[in-house]
Amino acid sequence: QVQLVESGGDLAQPGGSLRLSCVASGNLFSIEGAGWAWYRQAPGKERELVARLSKSKYGEILYAPSVKGRFTISRDNAKATMYLQMNDLAPEDTAIYYCNVYGESYDYYGQGTQVTVSS
Repeated sequence: QVQLVESGGDLAQPGGSLRLSCVASGNLFSIEGAGWAWYRQAPGKERELVARLSKSKYGEILYAPSVKGRFTISRDNAKATMYLQMNDLAPEDTAIYYCNVYGESYDYYGQGTQVTVSS
């Protein structure tokens, strides 16, 4: 089993920045080569993909069009940690952000961290 814990969510002003972190613990060997992703869910809306690091050896990165150029996903394998650097935040970025680790036979999510963008 693997546990994911997100942190870094906060209240930010429009145009501001936040950096989210996701730390994995538990049976880390079981998720070697996994894909990592960030999702978010705003009130009254479905959960949507924000950014993804694919599980292929090439590690392709995918961003939602709404965040491309503003958000950057990265990972530190040595620390079993994934990050989401969010710049130029807008009110529509307000949501609970979830960390996801996925593979052929597993799909883990964290509990989420709240990001609120408001003046």
